[in-house]
Amino acid sequence: MVNKKVIFQVAILFLVVFLLTGCSSNSNSSSPTVRGASALGNHTLVIAWAQWKPSDYLQTLSEDFTRQTGIPVKVEQIPWSQYQQKIQTDVWAGKSDAYDLIVGDSQWLGRGATEGHYVDLTDWSKTHVPWQDYTDNIKKFYCEYNGKIWALPCEADALGFAYRKDLFENPTEQANFKAKYGYPLAPPKTWQQFRDIAEFFTRPQQHLYGCALFYAGPVSYDGVTMGFMQVLWCLGGEFFDPKTGAVEGYVNSPASVKALDFYTRELKQFTPPHSENYYYNETLDAFKSGEVAMALDWFTFFPALVDKSQNRYADVTGFFESPAGPAGHWISLGGQGISISAYSKHIDEAKKFLAWFSSEDTQRKWALLGGLTCNSKVLSSPEFLNATPFNKVFAESVPLLRDFYNNPAYADLLNVTQEEFNAAATGQVTAQQAMDIVAQKHTEILKRAGLLK
Repeated sequence: MVNKKVIFQVAILFLVVFLLTGCSSNSNSSSPTVRGASALGNHTLVIAWAQWKPSDYLQTLSEDFTRQTGIPVKVEQIPWSQYQQKIQTDVWAGKSDAYDLIVGDSQWLGRGATEGHYVDLTDWSKTHVPWQDYTDNIKKFYCEYNGKIWALPCEADALGFAYRKDLFENPTEQANFKAKYGYPLAPPKTWQQFRDIAEFFTRPQQHLYGCALFYAGPVSYDGVTMGFMQVLWCLGGEFFDPKTGAVEGYVNSPASVKALDFYTRELKQFTPPHSENYYYNETLDAFKSGEVAMALDWFTFFPALVDKSQNRYADVTGFFESPAGPAGHWISLGGQGISISAYSKHIDEAKKFLAWFSSEDTQRKWALLGGLTCNSKVLSSPEFLNATPFNKVFAESVPLLRDFYNNPAYADLLNVTQEEFNAAATGQVTAQQAMDIVAQKHTEILKRAGLLK
């Protein structure tokens, strides 16, 4: 016969265990971390990006998002040399759900959109993104394809110049320059002034050259094309008719040919030997070694030039925006936007991340970490403008940013310009020959892709 007292004690024990378990469960459910992790099924949002400093900044910044939402974030860094292939082959072709968000070049938008690899953010972004804080060119080139939104700005970037202030501000140099060219020596405002200054400081016997520019061909991915296209626009050339997409008569127009000749022949004579292989690392090294008076590079890499441990000229390094031309003022756009992978199983959570990342408060923190923002309120803030010696120049450059092809045939089009522009820089072909070849091959590529009648 069962003892009633024992039964009562067991019942009390079960009641206590039940209450403790219930209290523990309720306590945990009130925690944002547990609630967020539960909503995701303990999934970590995974962001694919290339291996460089901005990826480190994004990982650090994302800790705030995790604290606020309980959703963990991992930025998976892929070496630059493998990045595009991994995304477009492993993820897109394989329809892999390995990544929830992808930070990709603006030129990827065409394929990402038309082949269904990116999530359409058009309607969602109307109420979740502060578009009023972004200039029209930023929205157009980082985010849009065919009138729809497929990405938000992530790491903005632009081409700019570093220069040696000790050379530019030397009284003897200033006097000699004005005597020869008839105007004061100062950071150039136009490409013609840039040419004069580059010529003036080219002194091979002193192992000094006027400038370091991007001339590297296919091995660099996009080097010479990115360096040249801003010169093309400023001097009145175009890659294609913006209305019809026609290439013939535009990329090989007299203005376009003249611009390529100016960049690959006229300016190249004022660069160091073997500069036909230069991209961002090489121009940076040429400047740090004291070999050039001016160097072209992406703003993302300018922190190395204000670091005394990396640049012995750090104290005398200044910065200026890429010059204007007689046809206007445009600057080559770099950096990347961030998109949601269509193969992600956590699209709602990825949208939460994008809304958080694009907010003004987050963009201020992003800039303080070292990221380059497009947010106009942050760009105009004293804390951003005074944070580095080059931030003011970057802020002035953002409204001038412009991009070229971002259609699905972009990779094939880029291969052609890389090969032909580099061939012009090495003297294998004339500027006219290079542009005629580009016009012919681009026309064939666009027609084959159904992008040109």
